Formats: sequence, structure tokens, C-alpha cells
Amino acid sequence: MEATRYRCLCPTTRARRDLRRIEFFQGTLDSTSEITDARIFDTTLRDGEQSPRTSFNYEDKREIAALLDEMGTHVIEAGFPVNSDAEFEAVRDIAESTRVTTCGLARVVEKDIEAALDSGVDMVHTFVSTSDVQLQDSMHATRQEALDTAVDCVEMIKDAGVECMFSPMDATRTDEDFLVEVIEATSAAGADWINIPDTCGVATPRRFYDLIEIVDDCTEAYIDVHTHDDFGLASANAISGFEAGASQAQVSVNGIGERAGNAAYEEVVMALESLYDVDTGIDTTRITELSRIVEEKSDIGVPANKPVVGRNAFSHESGIHAAGVIENSDTFEPGVMTPEMVGATRELVLGKHTGAHSVRERLVDAGYDPTEAEVREVTRRVKEYGAEEQVTMSVLERFAEEIGVTEESEEVRA
Repeated sequence: MEATRYRCLCPTTRARRDLRRIEFFQGTLDSTSEITDARIFDTTLRDGEQSPRTSFNYEDKREIAALLDEMGTHVIEAGFPVNSDAEFEAVRDIAESTRVTTCGLARVVEKDIEAALDSGVDMVHTFVSTSDVQLQDSMHATRQEALDTAVDCVEMIKDAGVECMFSPMDATRTDEDFLVEVIEATSAAGADWINIPDTCGVATPRRFYDLIEIVDDCTEAYIDVHTHDDFGLASANAISGFEAGASQAQVSVNGIGERAGNAAYEEVVMALESLYDVDTGIDTTRITELSRIVEEKSDIGVPANKPVVGRNAFSHESGIHAAGVIENSDTFEPGVMTPEMVGATRELVLGKHTGAHSVRERLVDAGYDPTEAEVREVTRRVKEYGAEEQVTMSVLERFAEEIGVTEESEEVRA
């Protein structure tokens, strides 16, 4: 199969290449050659929705899918069609209205696969447990039964003329010899994609890399990875999978998903784009917009310190950091990722750690023309106030007025 077959068919008008590329400084991390091509499979509407206490209604799913489509996401896993009539209708409508590849999930059960096929998706993603603990205590099946049903269902999907992805669920806790046996058998049955799920988030980047290399040696199918974040390693493991030869990673916006969640869409995409210099074809300037929509619809708040999309991701309070960023943002930001690249804005936060450079910058932005002495006095007040309360612009302006800082004349502003 030609890799170009899976390139995004919907070109997007993007500012990304115009906004970058600020090169790595020569040093210990100046190589970007480990990954040359990468695809993004979004599972926000399927695994993301499986987050405890989260449910997307029909309109939510359509809105999120439309934005993912517009951004150029390669695959959208729209849902689990057999789950309910409403789910089936949502998946069907997303498949009809989007231009990128749509995928429906199905257990290795005939009715599941029929529902996915009837929904009109481009790809059916079928799965079966392969670890002994899940086979014995969840599936109540033998290894041979799991293998046989997996092969039968892959053949059923391929006989219908639809692209097939197969997942040996809990792959990272599966006996290696049996895992290889299942992958070889489903590949021979026609699976286009083999997805390797770290279902319980126990992988580490080096071990996951080694596993993907093993998988790569036993299949001609494309390799996809699905990593969970139980130990905070999901995005790192997804990137490790790419480095080892995977063509695609499954992600969810804001990292939502079962338990601690999945590899985060925004983290994986921006790591690929900025750290590896891979052109994913995704319009990264809408990442913050996408994050806010999913935050609203899922009712799962984005932590302030969340990479890429958290409100602190491009915010600075410390005097040394703020002073450096005012001079050159590369000093205390990655440089290869700017707020403009993800549709965010940089913020200088006022508080107990604020320095004079930041106070001067904010006063000037507010239309004042402070002297050095006035800047020092306002800074002193900001630090004292910031130790107890949040310093807003209205507070800063109050300090300026109390001290008597003059405003710029109309002539100067012109």
C-alpha cells in the first residue's frame, strides 16, 4: 500500500508555516529527523466520550466533528454505532457530512460490525481482548476463541469492501508470542491497520518503542497506536510509537478518555510539528478553539498548567522570565511553538513575582507614560497586593492613578 493513499484529501488554508519556523538553537536537541510522516486519528467522540460522567449529544458530536474535519484531522472515530439508535444516527451523519476518513468502533460481534457498516463509515475498527487477565476475567474466552473471532470479523469487514483496523486490546499486557500470533493472523485476513493499544496505560516510552518494532516485523499492515495516561506517559508513548515506525496515533482533545484519559490531540500534534518538524497537514491555529469547545461540551475543565492549551501555557509572572520574554519570547518559551501557532495569546501576569519590566509593559499598554521611579513604586504595590489577591488591570490602573502616573498625550499616541 502506498502511504500517500492516506494523505488528507482536504487541503486547509493555514498560517502555520508563515508563523514559524523558529529554529532550534544548536545544542543537545538539534535533531528533528526521527519522524518523517505522521497521521492523527481522533477518538474524542468515542474514547473521549467514555470519560466518566461525560456524554456528548447529537449536536455536540456534529460540532466537534465539523471542526476536526475543517482542521484536516486524518481520521475521526465518530462513535460506537451499535450502542444506541442516537449513536448510530450521529455516526451516520458525521460520515455523510465530513470529508476526512470516518471510523466506527465494533466489538468482534457480528451485530456490531453490521451496525458500523450500515452507518456508512469509511473504516471499521474492531477489537478483542488478548491479555490473559481480560480473556479470563472479562471476556470469559480462550486465546483460540479470541483469535478465531478476530480473524472472522476482519474477513467480514474486508468482504464488505471497507477499510479495517484491528486492535488486540490490552496489547501491552499480552503474552508476546500470542500477540504476534494474533497480529499475523489478522494481517493475513486483510486488516489494513493494526492498532496497538496500551489499554491500561502501563507502557513506558522505551518499552513501547521496542514493542512497536516487534509488531512492525510481523505485519505488512500500517501500524496505529492508542496510549492511555494512567502514569502521565500517554503522549510520550504515542511519540515513541511514531519513532519506532507507527504511521498513526489515536488521540483525544484535551486528553479526555477512560480513567486518566488518552494521549492529548494538542500535545501530540504540536510535538510532531514543533519538535520533529513534521507537517501533519493539520491547521494548528485552531487548536485552542477546539480545546475550548471540547472543554465546554465534555464539562471537563482544562487545568491551567495543561500543555499547549492551558491558560498558563504562554503566561509569565516571574520577573526574570517576563523580562526575558519582553525582550525575546524565545528566552523562556520553546521558540519552536508560539502562541500564534495554536491560536492562543501570550500574557504577562501581575502578582507577587512580577518584576519592573512587566509592570512597565502593562502600564504602557494601558496608555501610561511612567517614569522609572513610578514603575518602581507601582511594582512594589503590585508585589504586596499580589501576595494576597489577584492583580487585575483595574488594580494596576488604580495604583497608577494613586501615584499620579501620567497618561500619554494624544500626540504621542498618534
